[in-house]
Amino acid sequence: MTQRRRGAALEKALLDAAWEELVDNGYARFTMDAVGKRAGTSPPVLYRRWSDRDQLIRATIVHILAKSRPAVPDKGSLREDVLTLMREIGTAHVQLVTVMYAHLASYYRETGRSPSSLFDPVATGRKAALDTLFDRAVDRGEIKPELLTERIKTLPFVLLRHEILSTFAPVPDHVIEEIVDTIFLPLVR
Repeated sequence: MTQRRRGAALEKALLDAAWEELVDNGYARFTMDAVGKRAGTSPPVLYRRWSDRDQLIRATIVHILAKSRPAVPDKGSLREDVLTLMREIGTAHVQLVTVMYAHLASYYRETGRSPSSLFDPVATGRKAALDTLFDRAVDRGEIKPELLTERIKTLPFVLLRHEILSTFAPVPDHVIEEIVDTIFLPLVR
């Protein structure tokens, strides 16, 4: 007899099932019934947590981004930290980025919400991770904190995402180095 899941274990199982459903069948065929079936539970279990498909999609994206967030490197320099992080994202997370953007295009059209509304950097832990990386660089005296706006902090990763979505392939190291060395670092030094 299988043990009944509860609390955090149940929520993780539901969100993992929702992600698998999204990846396998896309947003257009993403339903609460399909997620419940995949998770081995009933739709009311889902509706007690998320009132509709939109809330479940949003929770699923936050869950998968938090779950797949790379560790914050500490290589001793901002350049090496950013390169290390971008290399991991640019190779290991290509499928994740591609699937999210491809399958969620319908979500954006249907709800009118921008992609940034799904990828909340606070909820996914990305903001705290980047802040740690940049705070260390400020403490080492590598960068000027007054030049470090939120847009500049995210710029190398936005350019990396653009590369991934333009090619649907791992990003070559020379491209990552070009983004960091010729675009990003001159803006913060």
